[in-house]
Amino acid sequence: MSKPVPLFIDGQFVQSQTDQWIPVTNPATQEVIAQVPCATAAEMDAAIASAAAAFETWKETPVSDRARLMLRYQALLKEHHDEIATILSEETGKTFEDAKGDVFRGIEVVEQACNIASMSMGETVENVARKIDGYSITQPLGVCVGITPFNFPAMIPLWMFPMAIACGNTFILKPSEQDPNTPTRLAELFVEAGAPAGVLQVVHGGKDQVNTLLTHPVTQAISFVGSVGVAEHIYKTGTDHLKRVQAFAGAKNHMVIMPDAQKNHMISNLVGASVGAGGQRCMAISVAVFVGESRKWIPELKEALSKVRPGAWNDPEAGYGPQINPQARDRVLGFIDAGKREGATCELDGSNCTVEGYPDGNWVGPTLFTNVTTKMSIYQEEIFGPVLCCIEVDTLEEAIELVNNNPYGNGTSLFTASGAVARKYQHEIKVGQVGINIPVPVPLPFFSFTGWRKSFYGDQHAYGKQAVRFYTETKTVTARWFEDDITTGSNMTITLK
Repeated sequence: MSKPVPLFIDGQFVQSQTDQWIPVTNPATQEVIAQVPCATAAEMDAAIASAAAAFETWKETPVSDRARLMLRYQALLKEHHDEIATILSEETGKTFEDAKGDVFRGIEVVEQACNIASMSMGETVENVARKIDGYSITQPLGVCVGITPFNFPAMIPLWMFPMAIACGNTFILKPSEQDPNTPTRLAELFVEAGAPAGVLQVVHGGKDQVNTLLTHPVTQAISFVGSVGVAEHIYKTGTDHLKRVQAFAGAKNHMVIMPDAQKNHMISNLVGASVGAGGQRCMAISVAVFVGESRKWIPELKEALSKVRPGAWNDPEAGYGPQINPQARDRVLGFIDAGKREGATCELDGSNCTVEGYPDGNWVGPTLFTNVTTKMSIYQEEIFGPVLCCIEVDTLEEAIELVNNNPYGNGTSLFTASGAVARKYQHEIKVGQVGINIPVPVPLPFFSFTGWRKSFYGDQHAYGKQAVRFYTETKTVTARWFEDDITTGSNMTITLK
């Protein structure tokens, strides 16, 4: 049954007075399950004013009290983990297991926020000059803003507001209008954990509401995850108004497969990384680069992909769910048609996918292209669907050049049995997250999440951070991790187990 989604302003859930509503639909059935408001100008002003007023007292709250709030919150999130995952599944179409992972990765960030006291420590140096000591202290900025996408409605909001609030800031969350019920439940539990009124606001809407947050003189910092076009707009508009902005954008993530890779392990991981969540994640693998003799494994990859089928969120046999809306499905189908027209070989075509009992779902089946070139739109653009492109090269050097020439730089993976090859790849590749023998190298909360080139807009454009994660059997390699300046770093030896 359709219900209006409330705004959360000044500690209260309130019904919007707007006359502009956006329907929220179940992507497997097209049933309208909620109506989300486009907040009025007065409601936006009220949320910003409440956050600004709350900041004046919240910033003075002892850091230990802020940490205890996060401890209570993470306990509630764990208690209600499956309930949140059910809400998430119903409005996104994600399988239940996928939704549980979404929630849990968010909980991990809240657990990190519980350590805020040690993370907030400053630095002190005696005698920086004669009889003069120098020290630094970390202080909150003020009102922070988070603008989050549809594909991770629990994890990505939880990336943002718990850490910002634990640091002493107040926060305004503008979640995706396509799945607002999950962040609403997150806010309800935050209230139950004892959050003071005003430290968190949740507002809804579209471009007008976003622009209000980007340009308002009170807001200080903006975090965003989403598409390239929107990221560019948010970065430019926010910085033009002197905000701190970090905007995570699109991706075209490559997995490079060496001939010495463990075949079955690689194929299993590549299947999940390419079509899992219907390909609707910025860390999905959308390009498989087969080096040398590894190209002979493509038929087995096709066979494995052909066994994956989409389905409803509560179907335990479903490999993934539907696309979020009909427009997203049509966009993916358009790319599949373009790939065929441009000369790629469609080895596996998911265009006419159907799911029994759900004739109106936004279904796209697993799709595999070979003979793909870098000139084709299916290679150049982020498809955001269960579509995998295969490219064949002769050497590792060609693979590295291919990945580095792509305009995106979010994540990449290499599958190999050679420690020397792993070291060369992670050292020479110009991508933010690097996985060695793991398909989706998403860092845990105590590491940074970063993208290079068109995958990220923010102060990291001045240099590149690279997170490297390893999983293999017996090798040991040395990795260099760059800190907040390209001239500094630390060497560590990582034993691969």
